[in-house]
Amino acid sequence: MSVKVGTVCFSHGKESGPWGSKIKRLAKVAEKCGFAVESIDYRGIADPDERVAKLVDWQPAVAGHLVLVGSSMGSYVAAVAARKISPDGLFLLAPAIAIPGFGRVQDPLPKAGQCTIIHGWHDEIIAPQLIVDYARRHALTLHLLPGDHRLMEVLPAIEVLFENFLTSLIHDELVKK
Repeated sequence: MSVKVGTVCFSHGKESGPWGSKIKRLAKVAEKCGFAVESIDYRGIADPDERVAKLVDWQPAVAGHLVLVGSSMGSYVAAVAARKISPDGLFLLAPAIAIPGFGRVQDPLPKAGQCTIIHGWHDEIIAPQLIVDYARRHALTLHLLPGDHRLMEVLPAIEVLFENFLTSLIHDELVKK
């Protein structure tokens, strides 16, 4: 068994499951980069803040880098939980952030070593301008791609961005040593 460089934990969106097509594809990228992969099952939990509590209570099985990846509501969950977990990385897809009336935390401070947001220009659920403003407030890396909320049509580009994100985490640690 090879030694893993860390764990990537996925948090799915409201209408999907722990091993949806996006998560399966990104999990392959994470494994290729040497990470263990986990995906929390939030099905049956409609409240985003209850999902946050479940993620905060989760304990990774592998030491090393911890990366939280979320999609839509899962991005809200990852960003809010990061305040307590302090992961090395946050990779947020179509984040359900800065939406009036959604969740207790309207403007979660993304507490992580690195944070990247991927959002679709044609997102019909979460207005791109909300995410542009959020990224600007917190000086976060933001990639706006020509996709809708599901981002499936731009998944190959997301896979490349995710691989670059993970390898930069590993590289930064090697440079610090």
